[in-house]
Amino acid sequence: MISNEIALGLLFLFQTGFGVLGNSFLMGLYIVTFFTGSRLRPIDLLLSHLAFVNDLVLLFKGIPQIMTTLGLTNFLDDVGCKLVFYCHKVARDLSLCTTCLLSSFQAITLSPRSSWLAKLKARALKCIVPLFLLCWTFYLLTNYTILLYVKGPQGNKNTTEGQAFFYCVATFPVSHNIAIHILTVSLPDVLCMGIMVRTSGYMVFVLYRHHQRAKYIHGNSLTPSGSLEIRATQTILLLVILFVSFYSLNSILILCIPYAKSSWVVYTSAFLSTCFPTCSSFILIFSDSQVGKYVLTLWEKMMIQF
Repeated sequence: MISNEIALGLLFLFQTGFGVLGNSFLMGLYIVTFFTGSRLRPIDLLLSHLAFVNDLVLLFKGIPQIMTTLGLTNFLDDVGCKLVFYCHKVARDLSLCTTCLLSSFQAITLSPRSSWLAKLKARALKCIVPLFLLCWTFYLLTNYTILLYVKGPQGNKNTTEGQAFFYCVATFPVSHNIAIHILTVSLPDVLCMGIMVRTSGYMVFVLYRHHQRAKYIHGNSLTPSGSLEIRATQTILLLVILFVSFYSLNSILILCIPYAKSSWVVYTSAFLSTCFPTCSSFILIFSDSQVGKYVLTLWEKMMIQF
């Protein structure tokens, strides 16, 4: 009979493996399509960046969790713990930021020509790369506290002083400035979540209005799913809903870790933190029709060459 630890290890192994495979496939597809001269959508730059940071989340969270559940302990020293937690937190924040940019960009793209958002379409295309640089710089700087307070388990014998994650310990002193922490960590997350909820509501409104107009003009013969742009919007709405759900549940569990007596809270939190990076790639692969077109185009070019 398989023990609970081995079952958990296999669960994290399959989750991390499939997630990395899906995100790497998407990222490689966009890169190869770009270098073969095919025309990419502007939104594909955001999707490839999302796949990249999701890969980082899976690698820096999934691999240590797999090793822990399979019985490997104390495999990281203080430096290793600091780097693993820091890279995971930065990648997690970048995933949030990219999803926020993705929903905002799609809301601008979907907006009617008479809307004031339509005037931002041309500017939005030019701002994607600068916004990436801004997000990377901001989160690399604001997560510096992890480098100060995360330690290896052998470096802190009394794990009750902080949050124990089996392979590392986070100890935050009482003198830690809560106001600075809220401004630099919590407030940006809340702002991004608020933007995603608001832009998602706007896109739902636009889709509903489009459906009503199409139903009035063409009857039941034309539905919103017939438009490639609207199908992409539906995919992004699904991504936003999943991200907000998993992110909210995981944030609640992280707050409960210092007070929880069961190790299952830590395992569940780790599982939820890697659910979105795993699911998002397959949602894009199976829901975004443009991904299938890229694959078909590359396959035809390969057949011509051989």
